[in-house]
Amino acid sequence: MRYTYLPSPIGDLLAVRDDEGLTGLYLPSGTSAVSPRPDWTRDDTAFDDVRTQLEEYFAGDRREFDLPLHPTGTPFQQRVWRALCGIPFGETASYSETAIAIGTPTAVRAVGHANGQNPIPIIVPCHRVVGANGSLTGYGGGLDAKRWLLSHEAAHAGLFAT
Repeated sequence: MRYTYLPSPIGDLLAVRDDEGLTGLYLPSGTSAVSPRPDWTRDDTAFDDVRTQLEEYFAGDRREFDLPLHPTGTPFQQRVWRALCGIPFGETASYSETAIAIGTPTAVRAVGHANGQNPIPIIVPCHRVVGANGSLTGYGGGLDAKRWLLSHEAAHAGLFAT
């Protein structure tokens, strides 16, 4: 595994990849903060694609990512994470709507758990999932980061209107 740190408006992000793609993107705060493992190798040159696309996203010039991803998770988690990528930039969906989208409408809590286990936030936009009443619920990077990401997207969503 190779890793680097990428600067962002919400703090330095720890990016991790293997030979197949990005395996993790960790925010600097909240319950999902991660430090590099001893068997990882720092390689700042192996993340130019990730760096460029994140810079474009944070500048408001990118709304979808086109990166090779290789997250590790159960088949159910993988289904949830794919569904998260279908939530449009600047919009939100509830846990219930996400459960319905993957064909398991009664699995709302399981969807919430899978959402919380997403190892590639921002790129796999788990921050776009909110409570049924629109409230901001937990976020591994902390609610301040979630609030910032949603505000950022709301401010830039209209720039992409056709």
